[in-house]
Amino acid sequence: MSGLLCIAIAAPANAQPDAVAVAESLFNRGLADMLAGKFQTGCPALTESYRLDPRAGRLFTLAECEAKWGRTATAVARYNDFLSFYSRLSESEQLKQYDRYKLVLEQRDALVPLVPQLTLSLPADAPAGTQVQRDGITLEGPSLGIALPVNPGEHVVTTKAPGGPAHEVRFTIEKSEQKTIELEVKLPEAPPPAPPADQPLPHQPALSPSQRDEGASRTPAPTGTSGRRVLTYVTGGLALGGLIAGGVTGAMALSESRHAEEDCDDVGSGRAVCKTAEGQAAGKRAKDLGLVSTIGFGAGAALAGTALVLLLTEPSSSGSQASAAPYRQAGAVSWSLLAGPTGGGVVVRSQW
Repeated sequence: MSGLLCIAIAAPANAQPDAVAVAESLFNRGLADMLAGKFQTGCPALTESYRLDPRAGRLFTLAECEAKWGRTATAVARYNDFLSFYSRLSESEQLKQYDRYKLVLEQRDALVPLVPQLTLSLPADAPAGTQVQRDGITLEGPSLGIALPVNPGEHVVTTKAPGGPAHEVRFTIEKSEQKTIELEVKLPEAPPPAPPADQPLPHQPALSPSQRDEGASRTPAPTGTSGRRVLTYVTGGLALGGLIAGGVTGAMALSESRHAEEDCDDVGSGRAVCKTAEGQAAGKRAKDLGLVSTIGFGAGAALAGTALVLLLTEPSSSGSQASAAPYRQAGAVSWSLLAGPTGGGVVVRSQW
């Protein structure tokens, strides 16, 4: 490949002075990087320089940079751009650029056989609207199924169906190689089919029509305890406590009374004469315990009666009548008061 020719030409009339200055700076930096073998920074700087101030010399230098970088397809395209640019010059300007013109023809014709050719195609069942990108460049339908020039090296092709995930494929192509790749397209995942309307869910057993009718007419049993029932239980508990207290204190009073009878005379008349102070104290304790026993029995009896009334007069809901009726029919409750010389009590009788 022959040496680089740098021949300056007049700047286009429409170039802005500031743009020309920036373009000149970028050109000098890009040329220096290219000569130093730093093509990754030199070629982009030359590209921007030509964009800001499109001159034949900048375009020629850019094409040379791409060729030295090994990007043969891009270099051929730049050489062709130069030939198109050259054709629009005046005769005097063409004369100035003639040596470059001959060099470009020579360089381009030498590179064309080295340009790899890549053919990308979609499968026949690819959905309409599937997108194809090669190295970030979108390829429309006319660019698929035909051989296109690419630079040697690694490339990335991405396909994406509407609503589907992107699928990426990486490959390497060498100089002069012709490669054909049939792309793969990932289709969107189909949602699971909905079960038929008459099919029960997997975790629910199928019911016959008679079972469904029976279930619909069945009223769920009430749960929990009503406030009235709680009051009945509390009153009954208090009544039981009063009766127990009356019974215990009555037994204690009876014991003290027997002790007093052994030590005292004429106990029942209220004017007992006791031989010792201990006997007199036992009589007093018997009297006090008897009073407590009477109060305990009385309160327990009253509370028991209240609890019984609450239980027998408790209203029943429609949902619990059937379940509560057998218990009311089977049970019978009665109570009575007992009184005697040494105490009293309440007897509650029930049958279930």
